[in-house]
Amino acid sequence: MAIIITDECINCGACEPECPNNAIYEGGVEWSMSEGTTLAGKYTLEDGKEVDVDASNAPVEEDYYFITPDKCTECMGFHEEPQCAAVCPVDCCVPDPDREETEEVLLARQATLHA
Repeated sequence: MAIIITDECINCGACEPECPNNAIYEGGVEWSMSEGTTLAGKYTLEDGKEVDVDASNAPVEEDYYFITPDKCTECMGFHEEPQCAAVCPVDCCVPDPDREETEEVLLARQATLHA
C-alpha cells in the first residue's frame, strides 16, 4: 500500500528529501509525474487517467506535506522500509488503508518510474 501523511504533520519537511521517487511535496504545491523520475511522454495513473508526465497536477493537500500515491513505492527497490516514516518525528507517515498494494505492484511501479 502507498504511504499517506496524516493531518498530524507538523510541516517539518524531514520526509521530502528522503523520498527516492520525489513523491512528497509541501502542502499547496503542484506536482508532476516526471519530477524525480525518468518518465517521458504520457503516463497512465492508477485510476486509468492518462497524463502528460510534465503536466502540473493540483496539490493532494493544501495545509501539510503530502505523498502522491502514483509515485509512492514505499521505497521498494531502494530501501528496506519507507524512509519518510523512518525520519518522521511525529509518526504521521503511515500506510494508506485505502490503497493496499502488493510488493510486486510496488516494485513494478519503481521499475517504471526509474527505467
